[in-house]
Amino acid sequence: MNERYYEPITLTIDPGDEGMTVRTVLEKRLGVSRKLLSRLKLTEEGLTLNGERVYTTVKVKAGDLVAIRMERERSDDILPQEMPLDIVYEDPYLLILNKTAGVIVHPTHGHYTHTLANGVVHLWQTRGESFRFRPVHRLDQETSGVVAVAKNGYVHQQLSEQMQRGEIDKTYIAFVFGKPEPAAGTVNEPIDRNPDAPHIRIVTPDGYPSVTHYETVQVYGDGTASLVRLKLETGRTHQIRVHMRHIGCPLIGDKMYGIAAEPSDSQPAAGRAADTHGGEARACPEWRAAAHEAAGRQALHASELAFTHPMTGERVTFRASLPEDLRQLEELLAVRGESRESVQ
Repeated sequence: MNERYYEPITLTIDPGDEGMTVRTVLEKRLGVSRKLLSRLKLTEEGLTLNGERVYTTVKVKAGDLVAIRMERERSDDILPQEMPLDIVYEDPYLLILNKTAGVIVHPTHGHYTHTLANGVVHLWQTRGESFRFRPVHRLDQETSGVVAVAKNGYVHQQLSEQMQRGEIDKTYIAFVFGKPEPAAGTVNEPIDRNPDAPHIRIVTPDGYPSVTHYETVQVYGDGTASLVRLKLETGRTHQIRVHMRHIGCPLIGDKMYGIAAEPSDSQPAAGRAADTHGGEARACPEWRAAAHEAAGRQALHASELAFTHPMTGERVTFRASLPEDLRQLEELLAVRGESRESVQ
């Protein structure tokens, strides 16, 4: 194992690429960004042609072998901490995890420890591996489910670009109050910060384009609650929580955007469900309180993540089953509803 570099990413030049510059070939065939290419040029073995260091302006011939090598990195700014990790999948380039609810993905101001990053860095350290923690996306602290971590800058760049192009499919499962009407549809409403409370997001005409597709999987009883599958076309902060509240079906257990146990006029606007789409929860205050308590957190789970693997070119899908706390909530809803109305 090369102590300084990760395994090289190689490319054999096809006849159709003959005469192109090294830079053009890397951008065209591997999608290497100019920013990453600039970093590679600064290291001794970062960019080679047939085993020799080369300028990016050199023209290639058919059969030439171009290789890029990224220096090994470490997350020295993250404190290693042992914690249970549910690894869904791992290879030399990716680490896919099933995040537990209550865990923050990356250290932030006021939360420097007990994050997913702390646990992953500890795992790598105990294995004697050297990677920088690069999450491709993040989940809210109280949201459980699939999180992808790239093990080098190239893989992270490729997946970030897939995200920007809308080529990464993210599927969520949520338990909501009420019954969405219609049972399946799209919420296409812009989202932005609440000017009076910047930590809260709201639907506003001047916000950023935000699109959420949903389908009702199960309705409990007379519409007291529902199980909903959602897919994001965009990835705004709190998007699912804001959009489901907007159609009158806030997430069970959501302390910021959900239905409070005893709504009142003095309650902040983000805490009362809208009633503009006919989906307001049909439940007494006591039942709402019981459901909130049973959930213990926003009832949202990132169940599936699909993208094109940057190294193999294959479409891959990773899944995380429903955690125990949401399974218990599902059982409670089934008992409350007495009978279920399937809409699959």
